[in-house]
Amino acid sequence: MDLPPSRPSLWRSRHLIWELTTRELKQRYRGTYLGGIWSVLNPLVMLIIYTFVFSYVFQARWPAMKTSASNWEFAFILFAGLIPFNLFSEICNRSPMLIVNSPGYVKKVVFPLEILPVVYLLVAIITSLINTLVLFSGTAIFLKTISPMLYQLLLVYPVLILLNLTVGWLVSALGVYIRDIAQSMVFFVQMMMFISPVFYSPSAIPERFQGIYQLNPLTFIITSFRQTILWGESINWAQWVVWMAILLVTTFLSYKWFMRAKRGFADVL
Repeated sequence: MDLPPSRPSLWRSRHLIWELTTRELKQRYRGTYLGGIWSVLNPLVMLIIYTFVFSYVFQARWPAMKTSASNWEFAFILFAGLIPFNLFSEICNRSPMLIVNSPGYVKKVVFPLEILPVVYLLVAIITSLINTLVLFSGTAIFLKTISPMLYQLLLVYPVLILLNLTVGWLVSALGVYIRDIAQSMVFFVQMMMFISPVFYSPSAIPERFQGIYQLNPLTFIITSFRQTILWGESINWAQWVVWMAILLVTTFLSYKWFMRAKRGFADVL
């Protein structure tokens, strides 16, 4: 594998990023009989489980139900929330040990360690896009609707990507120096699941807590997924501008922190 010149930018490392991404995708399903089919089979099975448990067992309903096929619609609403959250969860859970588990790369002076969080994010995004395709197909087949605002999902994904880049660079660097971060992230992910609108509508939050609740970027992201894929509604443009501005800054600062922190990786590992 050809390495890019020393102190490369992410753009100059793009071919290496893609090569590592394809390698990781192949390794993920290596030795399995179905291979990449698992990427589609897993979300399909989970969708069936969500439909049965929440619609038939708990008899749960959502405030914004818009079709008569309520059982399927409720399952799709949950699935739309889980798609971005699962991506976030995967990055949070893998980032703490990302550099620690790659000592061979750390010892290569010219290897751009900053691309590793990008590689694992790309793998998670590909899985997320497959899940999104499954969700879109499900709404078209079972709900017989195609959202006219689906194209706005192209604006929501950059917000999700920036959020996960921030987490990836920050947490992977911290994980080298503070090994306890791996255990704390497990608790953090569980907490975020319940304070994000994955299994409930944001309207269920009391009015006095709405301001604080909106400080969670996943609230905007998950709500936007549902608006653009399921309900044919436009995203909240004011919130999009605010979150893009905030996350551009946090992603830049996280990257700078990683580049500074990586100077000591070899000494610690």
